[in-house]
Amino acid sequence: MKFVIAREALLKPLNLVAGVVERRHTLPVLANVLLKLDDGQLSLTGTDLEVELVGRVTVDDSDSCGEVTVPARKLFDICKSLPEHSLVDFSSEQQKVVVKSGRSRFTLSTLPASEFPSIEDIASGQSFELLQGDLKRVLDHTMFAMAQQDVRYYLNGMLWEIQDGNFKVVATDGHRLAMATLDNVAHCDDRRIILPRKGVIELVRLLQDKEEKIHITIGNSHLRATTADFTFSSKLVDGKFPDYMRVLPRNTDKQVIADREDLRAALARVAILSNETYHGVRMHMEDNVLTIVANNPEQEEAKESVSIEYQFEALEIGFNVSYLLDVMGVVSGDTVKISLADAGSSALVEDNENAEALYVVMPMRL
Repeated sequence: MKFVIAREALLKPLNLVAGVVERRHTLPVLANVLLKLDDGQLSLTGTDLEVELVGRVTVDDSDSCGEVTVPARKLFDICKSLPEHSLVDFSSEQQKVVVKSGRSRFTLSTLPASEFPSIEDIASGQSFELLQGDLKRVLDHTMFAMAQQDVRYYLNGMLWEIQDGNFKVVATDGHRLAMATLDNVAHCDDRRIILPRKGVIELVRLLQDKEEKIHITIGNSHLRATTADFTFSSKLVDGKFPDYMRVLPRNTDKQVIADREDLRAALARVAILSNETYHGVRMHMEDNVLTIVANNPEQEEAKESVSIEYQFEALEIGFNVSYLLDVMGVVSGDTVKISLADAGSSALVEDNENAEALYVVMPMRL
């Protein structure tokens, strides 16, 4: 296998694929990237057995076909270190790969392509298309609420639900919940799947072209996302996601309307003196004023007042300030609406101008 390619053309798919490859691995070949040249198209594949990513690039100067695996991180570092706009001459022979550019020459060890694992093809499944920008937006607005290394393994991922043509994503760690919906986009049968945490993170990283579409196929045990530049595949989590509808607060007869940036800044300042373990703050609402108070075991206190719209009976409620700050960080509107019932009930937080996403934060006893 032999070809010549521009450094930048090779670096783009290599950068995508290298993110999937695990530094710590159980199989030596998992540290490698599979290079496959066929009819002028070079595909680069990386996998950790849970997630697989194939990047594609056209090669104009090639005189053979073939496939080989080389160390992913080393190849990426070599290409990245070469001068801009340089040409990379790539050739493989006798279990070695030689990479040349200008006066530089690198000889890399290889492993047989036959040892490289591949995620099975999705023979049949439900398919639909979304704009990359729409998918990235709803994932960005919800992924922070996914659990990390929870024993309830189904929480270490994100629910994707297709119902009546609407596409909904839901993430929760048991203490807070984030949900976003795209209306009338998925023209296929109703489905519920759980995409693992790593799959969500990698997919968000790939969604760069907002105006281009991405084709999603959902099989029995895998999800595949395809564009002109890459094919992303991920195993699905085999589990039952909690009934998120039961978590949504009901009878929320009190509403707070606040300037999002003012509230975020006040919470960030008060958080400095909150308990380092529990991060609790008390929020007192009365007569269009929100007072936020934090204390810690060192007998220190922080107190902030924020002007709000609130014309209901006085209410005091405690929250983990980190959870509220996470929500303020993804809400994009100028104002935020917080719906409340009482001190013992969860709060429903929304962008006051856009109902595409909503958030549920459980209260704390302080």
